[in-house]
Amino acid sequence: MCSSGFRSYATQNTIYNNYVASDGVEVADTYSARPGHSEHQTGLAIDVNSISNDFIGTPECEWLAKNAHKYGFIIRYPKGKESITGYRYEPWHIRFVGIDTATAIYNSGLCLEEYLDIDSFYR
Repeated sequence: MCSSGFRSYATQNTIYNNYVASDGVEVADTYSARPGHSEHQTGLAIDVNSISNDFIGTPECEWLAKNAHKYGFIIRYPKGKESITGYRYEPWHIRFVGIDTATAIYNSGLCLEEYLDIDSFYR
């Protein structure tokens, strides 16, 4: 089940500002993209199942981690890569990069920033 797909700038602005009001900028930046920087605005990212830590460890989460690449998706913010991506682990947030690239990233154990040899904006 897709719980979130494309988001407009206005929608992302509202989401981000609500998180900032609740948790402050520093914390919000670890789990919510600033408006204009969200992968959801590209149309290439979706959130599957629930957007919560309750998804972690479920059979669906495990299946997604092992199979997303077969359909051209990567787990965009993988566990253990927080200092590189700038975001905390989000196993429900997947991004389309194409089957060949997704498979290469999956097999390498790298995150997108490492694979492309780029720095995260938030790092």
